Amino acid sequence: MNIQNKKRGFFERLTGSIRAEEDYQDPKRIPVKGDKKDNNWIEEENEEAELTIDVYQTPAEIIVQTMVAGVRPEDLELTIGRDMVTVRGKREESRKVEEENYFAKELYWGAFSRTVLLPQEIDPEEAEATEKHGLLTIRLPKIDKDKKTSVKVKSI
Repeated sequence: MNIQNKKRGFFERLTGSIRAEEDYQDPKRIPVKGDKKDNNWIEEENEEAELTIDVYQTPAEIIVQTMVAGVRPEDLELTIGRDMVTVRGKREESRKVEEENYFAKELYWGAFSRTVLLPQEIDPEEAEATEKHGLLTIRLPKIDKDKKTSVKVKSI
């Protein structure tokens, strides 16, 4: 199997790392049309960019934060499970500028997503998400597995 055709794994995409054998280039290999250029870091294997996140905990919650500046709340999709959160959306560019008129082009426009595996089970029904000044904050209440409740048995 050609090393150039291997898909990058989840952790390689997550961290931006590459396999050691992918770093090696055979000096005898002749470049072919369609090869990715080393300096073209914007080209991704998939069409979605990956959001950067902060994940931390308080005694009662797990908090996930990410920057979604320029995205309307109705263009964001949150999927929350007991052990996982996915944020997906799209940042639309509102103006059309010809490529030759750019001096610098560093902003990302287009689809993005990020899935986070949570370190502890949460209650998806009680989750809250807010956005302020481009910062999306998702509050996920932890499930207290040690909590016990007494239930009285009723005679019918």
